[in-house]
Amino acid sequence: MRVFTSLDDVKTIKNPIVTIGTFDGVHLGHQKIINKLIEEAQKFKGESVLLTFLPHPRMILYPQNHGLQLLQTQKEKLKSLANTGIDNVIIIPFSLEFSRMSAWNFVRDLLVKSLEVHTLVIGYDHQFGKNREGNIHYLRDMSESFNFNVIEISAKESNDVNISSTKIRNALFKGDIQTAENYLGRPFLISGKVVKGDGIGTKIGYPTANISIDEETKLIPKNGVYGVSTTYNKREYFGLMNIGIRPSIKTNKTEHRIEMHILNFNSPIYGEWLDIKILKRVRNEIKFDSIKNLKKQILKDEIIVRDFFGRHIVS
Repeated sequence: MRVFTSLDDVKTIKNPIVTIGTFDGVHLGHQKIINKLIEEAQKFKGESVLLTFLPHPRMILYPQNHGLQLLQTQKEKLKSLANTGIDNVIIIPFSLEFSRMSAWNFVRDLLVKSLEVHTLVIGYDHQFGKNREGNIHYLRDMSESFNFNVIEISAKESNDVNISSTKIRNALFKGDIQTAENYLGRPFLISGKVVKGDGIGTKIGYPTANISIDEETKLIPKNGVYGVSTTYNKREYFGLMNIGIRPSIKTNKTEHRIEMHILNFNSPIYGEWLDIKILKRVRNEIKFDSIKNLKKQILKDEIIVRDFFGRHIVS
């Protein structure tokens, strides 16, 4: 998959079959659209193209109250898109100036002149351009003027995409990992760099990798303990992850932490990047009256996680 961050080199794309959107989560609803895109590209001997924006438009249009909680960071989304088999992703830098572009200029300058679009695959409810003046009907009129095809994604398919996104977010807010996985078509992922913590986990026999997320808009599931897995040096490891404020530890109770204890692992990994799959919710975050009782509970959590992963964990 080729990734373009400007329009300078996009003319190397042959017969572009294009769709437009944020595609946060690249869930099963999105994958239907992408599969249609790839199918049309093969039919016309062209290349599939997903055109998206960075940062998310709401961050520019509503900087003080965008309210975004995205299912994926940009890195996570690009990895998921690469796995779909799509040929090209074009990332358009979104700015206030860009937001003021008329629908006419968007089609003429970006889609036709720069990209030389062959076919546009778009949802019936998609709107674009200044004041959201462009829509499917506008595109059909423009396609006749500029000689490109328009394929409409049905209302049901478009609604399914919106419903899937909403259900995934709601499930994660509740800690319902299985429902989120069912709609994503894969486990929910948290990715980040391992940073130094305060060493309390090591002192009680459960050293943790503290995960720093590089995008503040990333949705984090409900606080609690989870069974997770990660791959390091081409080997899969299993473990426990705690998400929350660690109420049993005498530190800043408003600080939100993501910490993973990796089972049967003792390598130094500070500064490493981990992709962590969240596979099972174990329990809510609980405040214990002593570190001793906290350690007892973690041992119980470990037993649950080891039983869940079973033979996959090597002692």
